[in-house]
Amino acid sequence: SPPPGLLQVVKQCVRVPVFVMIRPRGGDFLYSDREVEVMKADIRLAKLHGADGLVFGALTEDGRIDTELCTALLAVCRPLPVTFHRAFDMVHDPLVALETLISLGFERVLTSGCDSSALEGLSLIKRLAEQVSVPCGPLGYRGCFLGIAQRQLLYGSPHFCKETSVEEDLPFLNPNVAMGASFSAPEYSIKVADVAKVRTLNAIAKNIL
Repeated sequence: SPPPGLLQVVKQCVRVPVFVMIRPRGGDFLYSDREVEVMKADIRLAKLHGADGLVFGALTEDGRIDTELCTALLAVCRPLPVTFHRAFDMVHDPLVALETLISLGFERVLTSGCDSSALEGLSLIKRLAEQVSVPCGPLGYRGCFLGIAQRQLLYGSPHFCKETSVEEDLPFLNPNVAMGASFSAPEYSIKVADVAKVRTLNAIAKNIL
């Protein structure tokens, strides 16, 4: 989940709607009671600081949608629209899971078709789109959004992440310490959005749409 300060600055710099990811940690999507409290607090802060929508996902141990937790989090999110993120790609039965999300009131689902990318998962994405009568739109690098609100949102939106690593130019670098970072990633390296690639993909998507 992004900090409130980041959300505030982003809202000042862009005009597009900003949907905030609510995820207290990496890893699986089975959350403890304490983590749920963090998620609820993050949702309230995101709403307070101008989020246009929220994005989260929660599953049970057997790979199903955690309806109880999702219902509780949806109540905190309202009246903002809510998207279920790629936790969807880890479910036991995606067709059943999609119907569950529709019944709960999610507006969109982010999915790569339960595969490593939307290209590999294209067959399932088409089946899911047909299930909610949504034409399958352009596919991004990571996946695509399926509009499911009232089964009437008539588009699929690309979702992608284009970033690059930038080595920081500092007068002193200690190469022997990694502050919790993976040993394969230099501590003095940061990830930033690849603006040129994002603009190119955005232009391609507009032409397709």
